[in-house]
Amino acid sequence: MSLRWNKKDIPHKGWFLVDVIDVRGNGESISETTYEKCMMCSNEKIRYVHIVSHPDFSGNLNVGCICAEKMTNDYITPKALEKKLRNKTQRRNNWLKKNWQISSKGNTYLKFKDNLITIIRDSKTNKYKCCVNNVWGKKLFTTIDAAKIATFNGLEYLKNKDSK
Repeated sequence: MSLRWNKKDIPHKGWFLVDVIDVRGNGESISETTYEKCMMCSNEKIRYVHIVSHPDFSGNLNVGCICAEKMTNDYITPKALEKKLRNKTQRRNNWLKKNWQISSKGNTYLKFKDNLITIIRDSKTNKYKCCVNNVWGKKLFTTIDAAKIATFNGLEYLKNKDSK
């Protein structure tokens, strides 16, 4: 991909930040990650992708934080949103390290704030099922860590939904 900062037909200012995503947002390992390349400066291995849009440009561009700041002329929001994602990643990593217990039936559980999270291994499929406050999820997971991350994501979703 060419360096778009040098192209005259690409607007350099007046962009709007649409979203910021973490390409490892579902807890993928480093080896499983497909990083992005900045569509403006061609910097490689971008984990936190800033999606920007411009009224005079067809489509969006996926760029790094520094390019997003320059393009939007906003030197606060891109960094703040990226920091928010970094904090979420740290909370997710800490979630896996919490003191999960084993019940008398052999199920993994965690009492967190006002929530009871239970993870059981399905004897038919040998996969894991999740339950939060007596509400069972529909998905099955091949590893217990994947099930724990799913419960984390579910609680994050509920937290964000309730704060709106």
